[in-house]
Amino acid sequence: MTTTADAPTTRGLLLPPADPRQHLTSPTTRTVLRLQQHMLAAAREYLTGAGFAEMMPPIIGPVTDPGGRGSKQVDVDFYGHKYKLMTSAILYKQASLLAFPKIFCIAPNVRLEPLETANTSRHLAEFHQIDVEMAGASRDQITAVLEELVRHIVSRVVTDLPAEFAELGRDTSVFTALLNQAFGRRTHAEAVSELIGLGHPQNPDAEIDWEGEALLSSRSAQPFFVTDYPKGSRGFYDRESAQDPGVLRNFDLLAPEGYGELCSGSEREYDYARIVTRMRETGENPAKYGWYLKLVREGIPASAGFGIGVERFTRYLAGLDGAWQANAFPKLPGVVSP
Repeated sequence: MTTTADAPTTRGLLLPPADPRQHLTSPTTRTVLRLQQHMLAAAREYLTGAGFAEMMPPIIGPVTDPGGRGSKQVDVDFYGHKYKLMTSAILYKQASLLAFPKIFCIAPNVRLEPLETANTSRHLAEFHQIDVEMAGASRDQITAVLEELVRHIVSRVVTDLPAEFAELGRDTSVFTALLNQAFGRRTHAEAVSELIGLGHPQNPDAEIDWEGEALLSSRSAQPFFVTDYPKGSRGFYDRESAQDPGVLRNFDLLAPEGYGELCSGSEREYDYARIVTRMRETGENPAKYGWYLKLVREGIPASAGFGIGVERFTRYLAGLDGAWQANAFPKLPGVVSP
């Protein structure tokens, strides 16, 4: 069941205006988009300065990230062949390392998220990511890149745009810990134990659910990593630990103040046999991934990478109620809109 944006709210949440003009000419929208433009410029400044090459990934392909958490893919007809809109660029990021050892892209993604995610304030059916991939990197090395990138972006916008933060009523002192202290870390098992201790019924074999992420996030004063998710909770491309079977060499980065997940990443699996086994374990048909598996069989670099949700990151910096406020043409799950 879908609704339209003509109604001002759904399930008690503020919806985007039905008229794009009303949204685009809103003083709040304009201020948020100025801040976001500065964030993207700062991201490019940091990443190109660190030797990363900007790539332009495809927006359609024969396969895409199989995703999870109930989201669905969008099919398009490509001259009689069933193609997919990209749910993430992850397979193409791994392939792009054949051209450059360190790459990034800023690209749109489309996921038909479950209707119930319209209530999370964090989900959009169409969103953008800052995607980064680095050949030969370990998880510790790529999380160091992520931490420095986030710190650079926040430092740049706080320094350069004080008037915008004042217009949004966002007190920039909330970023003091982020700018001056190392991000915290906890394992998935530790996060589950904390949630159960708080009375939240978190499944230890699954992703941290939306409410659990928000609860952990609300108890922190700075961003923090959650690492070592259980095998089966993520896609076939997250590398399994050789020392700790059943545990993945991956991570999420959660924002403080209840804003929840900003970013996911991992060391990538790059061994052909292990990828095919993981595909079958997760219910994926390897035959669909012909071009990708051919590259893997012939050899792709070991790597690690991540993707930051641009609208979620903007929401956190600007102190917004919903991620849709950080998108010029927002599409909430299940809400028909331009």
